[in-house]
Parts: sequence; C-alpha cells; structure tokens
Amino acid sequence: MATRKQDLDFDCPVEVTLDVLGGKWKGMIIYLLSEGTARFNEMRRAIPQVTQRMLTAQLRELERDGVLTRTVFPEVPPRVEYELTSFGRDLIPIISLMETWGERYRNQLRHTG
Repeated sequence: MATRKQDLDFDCPVEVTLDVLGGKWKGMIIYLLSEGTARFNEMRRAIPQVTQRMLTAQLRELERDGVLTRTVFPEVPPRVEYELTSFGRDLIPIISLMETWGERYRNQLRHTG
C-alpha cells in the first residue's frame, strides 16, 4: 500500500478514514465488492450513474490506498477483476452502518417532508 504524505499529516484518524472513503462512488464500490469479486462492467451496470472515467479513477484510488486489488488475467481479451483486500474488508462494517443510517435518514425525510 502506497502511503501518501498527506495521510501522515492528519491530526485525526477520522480525517484519514474520510480521505480514503471520500469520493461519491467509493462507498458503493466497497459495498458491491463486499459480496465478492467484480469486473469493471459489472460495477458499471450496478452503478449506472457513474461514468467510466470516474469509476476508473475511484478504483485506482482505492487500489492505491490498499482497499482493493486489481487482478489482470492473461486472456484475450484481458479479464480484470477487483476484490477487497483484508484491509478493505475491514471497511464493510462501516459501509453497513452507513447503509443503515442512510435508510433511517431517508425515512426521516419522507416523514418530515
């Protein structure tokens, strides 16, 4: 896992976590990969709002941060699969709590709006 200098400069561990998870689609990517490996196009279909460019960028950042691995299989055409690392799987409870909180918040908005 490549350590970025700015990660070491954060005073609060929550800042580091938010820096790694920051990005509109990273939570969804981790959520999808919590069910197992996935190929790029599977993720694109599961998150139709994300552009190819943005998905690629977010996957690269998560790989750089040691959250997921990218495996290229020597086939024609090449097959690429993404999978959470053991370090990345540690984020699953956090993502699950975010899912629960988001659902509660969405219900609250429905009842107050």
